[in-house]
Amino acid sequence: MKYFSIKLIFLLVAALALAACGGSTSAAPTPTAEVPGNTASPDTSAKLLIGTDATFPPFESVDSSKRQIVGFDVDLMNAIAAKAGLQVEIVGTRYGLLLDAIAQCRLAAGISAIPITDDLKQEMLFSDPYYTHGQVVVVKKGNLTITGKDTLAGMTVGAQKNTNSVTEIQQIPGAQLASYPTAEFAYRDLIEGLIDAVVADKLLALTYVDVKPNDLKIAGDEFGSEDYGIAICDQRADLLKKINDGLAAAKADGTMGRLQEKWLKSP
Repeated sequence: MKYFSIKLIFLLVAALALAACGGSTSAAPTPTAEVPGNTASPDTSAKLLIGTDATFPPFESVDSSKRQIVGFDVDLMNAIAAKAGLQVEIVGTRYGLLLDAIAQCRLAAGISAIPITDDLKQEMLFSDPYYTHGQVVVVKKGNLTITGKDTLAGMTVGAQKNTNSVTEIQQIPGAQLASYPTAEFAYRDLIEGLIDAVVADKLLALTYVDVKPNDLKIAGDEFGSEDYGIAICDQRADLLKKINDGLAAAKADGTMGRLQEKWLKSP
């Protein structure tokens, strides 16, 4: 059973790795476009390149049958663009590279379950929050020792780099942080018994807990809170206003609610 679950995770990683090569058009994004190289300044007249790391279902992932990036963030960005009169192209890359590309204005913006943090706000602009959630602890089903955040002292706890999950773990006395470039590798090590737990946002955690035969469970209650926002090149204050206006319109006319119902329902 362990072999099958590990194989399943590696197949998932292999499929999602396609997204690191890029995306496609705003109407039907595919993982084939590329993040541009260094440029002197952003082009404000061309189609806007919006980056994402398509390894965060249900916010963004690769539909391998259609070779498209799909998810809540993709639909929301396209809805915002339509309401704000923007032309956008979704491109895929890895999370760390995505943040670098936004900070260097090689991308106009990024939407990829990006937490609004004080550190990131020093490098880029952020839209108004579009989603707020908490963290959970994930362990193997046979683990009866870890019952939540307060029982992580002395444990090795995995989390994805550049997320608030890392910050939460660092604030737990005695917890040993194991950081990973992507969430998939953290869950792989948890399944193999190389770490004791994973801390992640609840919706992302559920996508792994619900996969059989991973034999994972959420231990304890949700804790902490963070906001997701659309990260924007700090030279594009004009774009920040347009995106905020489009986001407000999507909330006001019910589009946001419909997309949440479609993508973000959780037990």
